[in-house]
Amino acid sequence: MRIAIVAVTREGRKIAKIVNSGFPGKSKLYCLSKGRIKNLLDKIFDKDKFEGIVFIMALGIVARLIAPHLKNKYLDPAVVAIDRVGRFVISVVSGHAGGANKLAIEIGNILYAEPVITTGSHARKNIIIGTGCRRGIKKEEIVKGIKYAVAKTKSSLNNVRYIATIDMKKNESGLKKACVELGIPLRIIPIDAIGNFKGSYKRSSFVKKKIGIEGVSEPCALLAGRKTKLILSKAKVGRVTVAVARESSI
Repeated sequence: MRIAIVAVTREGRKIAKIVNSGFPGKSKLYCLSKGRIKNLLDKIFDKDKFEGIVFIMALGIVARLIAPHLKNKYLDPAVVAIDRVGRFVISVVSGHAGGANKLAIEIGNILYAEPVITTGSHARKNIIIGTGCRRGIKKEEIVKGIKYAVAKTKSSLNNVRYIATIDMKKNESGLKKACVELGIPLRIIPIDAIGNFKGSYKRSSFVKKKIGIEGVSEPCALLAGRKTKLILSKAKVGRVTVAVARESSI
């Protein structure tokens, strides 16, 4: 996906540079004054030029800027908005069909920010599988572990919102390939968030000694969603550990 990244404020430009670094060779950075954005959009709001456009600015401003250019979800570029401090990454238009949902999750992983996705197909998914694994894990081992977790909780792969893991595992090839094969987004949880997490989960002094925190799969499952509750405690499947949390709507 070719991406244009647009920022106007000093804070926004810092975030834009971080996002840009996460898409080497696939993104172009536009740092300009607010008055020049309309002219820029006349040139770049074209799916043949950029399949995704990322704005680091308030959602209301983004809505007003893109409104004159919108056609339909199949022709419009994926549009994502990031607040100026990089806390939330919002899928604005062309969420499912155009890839804005996927883009928001990818950027959320780069910034360790919260993806905000409101399309019905995504919002109805309420299962999160926290995953830990050994270095050099094979795709097949991850898939086996995920399917075990789904079967054990009598759930369905169609209901899984995220596979969540710790930031030190974000580049594990087997894990990423497994997520692609299963069609489930990978959500990255920063180690600091786990270290500061006060929620209830099975804590391990062995894991603490090894990587500096007391668990991976359970806290990742709990932290990757809102109003989460564990429905499967940490289970070991070969070289993979899995735990399952369910989000509640109330």
